Amino acid sequence: MKMFFSDWSTISRIAVVGTLAYLLLIVVLRVFGKRTLSKMNAFDFVVTIALGSILATILTSKDLTLIDGILALVILVLLQYILKKLTIHFKFADKVVISEPTLLFYEGVFDFEAMKKERVSEEEILQAVRSKGFASMSDVLGVVIEASGEFSILSNKAADPKDSTLRNINKEHFQSYDQND
Repeated sequence: MKMFFSDWSTISRIAVVGTLAYLLLIVVLRVFGKRTLSKMNAFDFVVTIALGSILATILTSKDLTLIDGILALVILVLLQYILKKLTIHFKFADKVVISEPTLLFYEGVFDFEAMKKERVSEEEILQAVRSKGFASMSDVLGVVIEASGEFSILSNKAADPKDSTLRNINKEHFQSYDQND
């Protein structure tokens, strides 16, 4: 029976501490902004998971006081906030924390070296292209794996190439393929 119910003090502790922790989480997220829980890149995703883990520990651990849990939550969110500010204002911080997008397919050519480095198969790229509604790779200008790990599929029907979102992504590797043909 103990595995289903231990005592009323445990239940009341979880109810009170859970409610207070939840309310604190709302306040902390409002103070530090929307980006606190964004999943814009792998680092943001890890911080989001860590916040969930801290909240779960606050709720279920009798050894952790509410103040300890609050401090852990606030420290993690504050560090995330500071790091985001640093990445906005200093390029070197951005380079250290956030990975660059990688061009995997461009103008009909797969970059197998980049695909190997990013651990992406040709089939995964084809699946991403199909999921975006493209029936043929000839309709695709490029495929980029973003810092978030998601694929961006760029249509071949792009307007002016100078306005392309690929302007900051290194395409030299693809040009070297063209020269070998």
